[in-house]
Amino acid sequence: MSKLKYANGNKPLTENEKHEMIIEAAEHYGKYMDVLKIDWRNDPNSSDTPMRVAKSFVNDLAEGCYTHGPKITAFDNLDEYDGMVFQGNIKVHSFCSHHHLPFIGVANVAYIPSKAGKIVGLSKLNRIVEHFSRRGAIQEQLTMAIHNAVNKVVEDNQGVMVMLNATHNCVSCRGIKHMGASMITSEVSGVFNDHNRTAKQEVMHMIGYGLDAYR
Repeated sequence: MSKLKYANGNKPLTENEKHEMIIEAAEHYGKYMDVLKIDWRNDPNSSDTPMRVAKSFVNDLAEGCYTHGPKITAFDNLDEYDGMVFQGNIKVHSFCSHHHLPFIGVANVAYIPSKAGKIVGLSKLNRIVEHFSRRGAIQEQLTMAIHNAVNKVVEDNQGVMVMLNATHNCVSCRGIKHMGASMITSEVSGVFNDHNRTAKQEVMHMIGYGLDAYR
């Protein structure tokens, strides 16, 4: 399984270790709120906020940092299928490692197996996206991590393409404060990297078709 590193690296923990981390993180977050002069202890709406924030990071937002990656079983391509496999509109809920604010969007993942290569169950692409999304990263890193994981598990593939489209709260809620702006990133390899072939165009058509159907 491909790995992110540094602030969004992966260190699986036991349930007891996660519980201890939550307790310690809540204590420090309370001190952080104290520094900001937030009277959270006397506010009934905020008295449990340090614990809520710590739990949300360990159990949800950054869950992928503290759990093992999904077990992905690849199968022999017995039917020798060498067409495209495309899974679109995969939900992405992540947070950027710059400001720790959420970004939300969709991932589109495609690969072309070779006749003698491997294929995976369709939901496994979703699981890969979900795991890396729950580790916090800038969108460029996340795109590459998903691509590299798919590229590794689908052995001897002819190409992999990953495209993410997301809106970032660090753009809409702070700084420029522009609502609705979205960021698109892509990572491609193999036949998708050849602009003279139709594989990339086919994926773009599928993404467009999916968006029209969703509307």
